Amino acid sequence: ATLPQESCVYDMLQKADSIGVFQIESRAQMATLPRLKPRTFYDLVVEVALIRPGPIQGGSVHPYIRRRNGLEPVTYLHPLLENALAKTLGVPLFQEQLMQIAIDVANFTPADADMLRQAMGSKRSCERMDDLKARFFDGMRTNGITDDIGEQIWLKLAAFSNYGFPESHSVSFSYLVYASSWIKYHYPAAFCAALLKAQPMGFWSPHTLVGDARRHGVVVRTPDLNLSAATATLEPCEGSTGSVSVRLGFDYVRGMGLGLAEEIDASRPFTSVEDLRRRVPSLSLAHLEALATAGAFGCFGIDRRSALWAAGAMSQTSADRLPGIVTGVEAPTLPGMSPQELSHADLWATGVAPDGHPTSFIRGDLTGRGVVTATDLADVASGERVLVGGVVTHRQRPATAQGTTFLNLEDETGLINVVVSKGCWQRYKQIAKGAPALLIRGRLEKEEGVINIVADKLEPLPIGAAPASRDFR
Repeated sequence: ATLPQESCVYDMLQKADSIGVFQIESRAQMATLPRLKPRTFYDLVVEVALIRPGPIQGGSVHPYIRRRNGLEPVTYLHPLLENALAKTLGVPLFQEQLMQIAIDVANFTPADADMLRQAMGSKRSCERMDDLKARFFDGMRTNGITDDIGEQIWLKLAAFSNYGFPESHSVSFSYLVYASSWIKYHYPAAFCAALLKAQPMGFWSPHTLVGDARRHGVVVRTPDLNLSAATATLEPCEGSTGSVSVRLGFDYVRGMGLGLAEEIDASRPFTSVEDLRRRVPSLSLAHLEALATAGAFGCFGIDRRSALWAAGAMSQTSADRLPGIVTGVEAPTLPGMSPQELSHADLWATGVAPDGHPTSFIRGDLTGRGVVTATDLADVASGERVLVGGVVTHRQRPATAQGTTFLNLEDETGLINVVVSKGCWQRYKQIAKGAPALLIRGRLEKEEGVINIVADKLEPLPIGAAPASRDFR
């Protein structure tokens, strides 16, 4: 089926609202979307191709965006490049363009051009490259291209070809980008449930995926022994976007593999904790305690502390014992968990806190210290020093960043991009590497809709439970 091209979907992407979207959910892609401002399908084709090692190392990213936004004229190193590069504003982005350039400027045959593309790939042969380079320059001289211009063309191709997409590859990926974006916009609950079912995958943790869904008005509910399935499902819910909520599956409960989750699902419904223990004997005490901590026994009318008490008592039961002889199942009167304790319990038991982000419980203290939320950063002028805080979702240090580390913080309102210089990282290395949540002071940079905090001071943020970060090099 063909999805309609809708401006509302492109409007969403221009705001970098792309968490969970295929291929464009990384930090680099999300920083590019507000600058590129995709408005057509081919803009997505370019977006997918642009954030690759080849175009980045070849210096294609910033010139393309400046030209795309009318801030720089479209120019060519030589008029013979226009045939290959006109559709990408004079900037090489695709492998096919590398081949066409070789044909146009150096009189290569298509077979020779493909040989050049392969030789410039990851398995380079110096002898082979020297031969092809000599032929390339001979061809350019025949076409009146000076060695100085020829060297610039060659260096740009050599850098770009390190890893660039074929255009056909980028087009195929872009169909999936648009389809993912369209579903996220129109059916955010189904989109979230599908991502949860597909884990582990993608850039963001389940906790962040759920937080993003909640910011889009989707209600996400904890596991329930008589309502959940093995994996995430949808339920009717009038208070949720689209009148549909997400219910976490048993597979999200700590220590619960898919096989055991499916066994519980197949045995539903249950009448009591004892009934569960008897009919699913493979459940260990640890499994029962995790289910209790996750709130899965709420369908039996008991709170989590009482459920934990009952889970301990259930360890006495087995299939060969008569029902009803277990003692101590009913808990004494126990205090209920506070909202913050419930959030910590959810994070421990499922890795997801559907009903409260850890920072929401200390927002009063954070506000008193002058901490600015992710959403309020849009109202701060570029160049001002600010204090931000949140859970660390990612630590990244790309090989091309010369020691700079990029952090993502998440609070209850959204995500914050932080840039940590090599020197700043060294000063606060132990805190930066190990703290699950951070307070960061730095200078706010705002450019073309993209907001970054350039850090100069880091300190740990005591927050209780927090999801684990995803760290990349």
